Amino acid sequence: MALGKDYVTQECSIARALEVVGERWTLLVVRDALYGVRRYNDFLGHLGIPRAVLAARLQSLIDEGILDKRRYQESPPRYEYVITDRGIALWPTLRALGRWGREQLGEPQMRYFRHAPCGTELGPYGECPGCGTFVPAEDVVMEPGPGLDPDPADPVSRALLRPKRLLDPLQIEPAQTGAGKEGA
Repeated sequence: MALGKDYVTQECSIARALEVVGERWTLLVVRDALYGVRRYNDFLGHLGIPRAVLAARLQSLIDEGILDKRRYQESPPRYEYVITDRGIALWPTLRALGRWGREQLGEPQMRYFRHAPCGTELGPYGECPGCGTFVPAEDVVMEPGPGLDPDPADPVSRALLRPKRLLDPLQIEPAQTGAGKEGA
């Protein structure tokens, strides 16, 4: 029996949310967009997702107003996927899910999230213990934690080893030859 794509019999806002972001890979695409990934090939290489699945997830996120598709090059035409306010609103959910995975599944600390103006690590609910305020995504600096591979193979993971603000476009350095990595 095929699994349906909606929860019409459920009277629940969680069920409605799952209709939008509950398919496999979708939240990881949103996570990467929050981290500043914008280009199709960067999503593809970082996630290891099948092309057809990525294309479907990106289109679904565009249709739902979570991502916006913008042309960044005319010839040949190339597009980037920019997270919208509706997508940014998923940040507290993704942060909580990551925290749950770390605490309940024994995952190591992959990243630290800090309040940009004061440098304080965010509290469990996205608040700044130093300032006593909720920190919006645009004021969050992400830094690598001890659980990350210090020498990852893909360029997105390498770029994410540098501290950066959420939402800022990820700056991916060109592949270096002789770096000992495939495709480098």
